[in-house]
Formats: sequence, C-alpha cells, structure tokens
Amino acid sequence: MIRNFDDVFARIKELPKKKVAVAAAEDEPVLEAIHHCRARGIADAVLVGDEEKIRAIAKGLDIDLSGLEIRNEKEPAKAALICAELVSTGQADMMMKGMIDTKNFLRAVLNKEVGLRTGALITHVGVFDVKGYDRLLFITDAAFTMYPTLEQKKSILENAVQLAHALGNENPKVAPICAVEVVNPDMPATLDAQALTQMNQAGEIKGCTVYGPLAFDNAIDAEAARHKKIDHPVAGHADIFLMANIEAGNGVFKAITYTSSGERHGGILMGAAAPVIVTSRADSFEAKVNSIALAALAAQGGK
Repeated sequence: MIRNFDDVFARIKELPKKKVAVAAAEDEPVLEAIHHCRARGIADAVLVGDEEKIRAIAKGLDIDLSGLEIRNEKEPAKAALICAELVSTGQADMMMKGMIDTKNFLRAVLNKEVGLRTGALITHVGVFDVKGYDRLLFITDAAFTMYPTLEQKKSILENAVQLAHALGNENPKVAPICAVEVVNPDMPATLDAQALTQMNQAGEIKGCTVYGPLAFDNAIDAEAARHKKIDHPVAGHADIFLMANIEAGNGVFKAITYTSSGERHGGILMGAAAPVIVTSRADSFEAKVNSIALAALAAQGGK
C-alpha cells in the first residue's frame, strides 16, 4: 500500500508514463510543474493554449520545450474543449487547468460532445502526507460540493475510495466526520453518518469500511478513540475523512496545509471519465507536482 508521496513517485516509475492535457497552458507555475514532472518521469504533457505566450514563459524560466507537443489556441475556453477531446479520445490520460477560470474549464470537462461526463458526481479529493502518520490521509469534499445530500455523500465517499484503491489501499477506512461521535436527531450530519455506515454494512457501499459518526479527533487518533471508549477498526485509524460540508472540509484542508510541519499534499477531481487537476493559484509548486502524480496513478487505476 502506498503510504506517502515518496511511495507515490516510486510506484509511478514502475508504470507506463501518462500524458496530461493542459488547458490554457500559458501559466508560469503550471509550466514549471509540467517541466519538473517530465524531468522526473512522472508524466508527459500536451500544452494547449497561446503558443507565443507559452514559449515566452518557457524561455524566461529556461525550460526546454523540445519534444513537447504544443497546440496553438488563444481562446482559453476552446483550449479546454481541445483538452477534453484529447482525453476522451485516448490521446491523453488526464486534464489540467492552466490560465483559465474554473467555470469555463469545468464546462469543457462536462461538455456533452467531447467532455468527460459519466453521470457521476464530480468531487474533490485532497490527499495528505503528514509527518507522524503511517498512511496517507484523504479529505473530501473540500472544494466542490457545498452542502451534500446523503446520496451525494455516498458519491463523494465512493470517489475517494476509488482513488484510495488506485493508491493500493484495497479496503480504506472511512470516517464520516461530525462534531460529535453519537447520533443526534438535531444534527443531520450524524444521521447521514449513521445511514452511510448502515449502507456499507448492507453492501450498498463496497470496497471500504465505513463507521460513523466520528469526531475528527477520534477518527484520526487512536488514544482519543480509546478515551471515548470507541472500539472499532476505523476509530483512530481512518484513511478517508468524509466531511459534512464544504465549510468543514475546506477548514480542515487548509488547517492541515498551513499548520502541519513537513506535510505534503495534492488533490484531484474524481467522478469524471478521467482524473482532472484543478489546482489553486495559492497551491505550492510541490502541490501541483503531487496532484499530477496522483492523477497519473488514478488514470492507471482505471485501466
């Protein structure tokens, strides 16, 4: 099982190299990440965007573009459609956002003719390698689904499980996170957590072990779980943290990012026909590289 990002990069070297289609690739941080990924054998790329700007940025960064496919398209929305078609026709394995707003980028992902829609809910999965933990931690959904219904939570959970499987975790432990670890009719998230646990026990949610409601402390820390007398394999050992809503998810995601010493993270969108990379402008260079690496493994997992 892959337990950290060092394992992620080691595993990638054993697999056929994947190709990422970058929409509106005239973006300095993205070009830096792509250059690094090519140099390390993580992934190859096709750059779709304003070729003149792409080459000017590359020259300023001393990046060699020789051998790299570039498709000239100055209109970002059209560049995103080209990328979606490249992925949907098998000419690329994953799709990445460059200098284009998220709305137009996702319109291309969901385009009925050339896009990557499957009918499933598209959700964000953040993956953290935090010093002191013997496993990767999956936080979902911290970016896309605002106030998920029970059915949407099931989809969010299943998307995260699919990524965990691609990273070698055959039976990830899933904790639906709430403010408390007991069912309270006045707290809808606890009712959803109970329902998801029951769905897992009934075989409606497969490939994982779900147990909740759990508060974050007794989901991540075994001593906290023992103190609360919670005896279950998920308690204190969760891999996937299913957040109640975007506010809780986003808060936890950023708290870990900015306060955990030595943490490494990345994130991708799951639920489309191929992995989709939508990094924030605030994401570090390393986070962009990690996200491409996660997408490469997710793409291999679908083959």
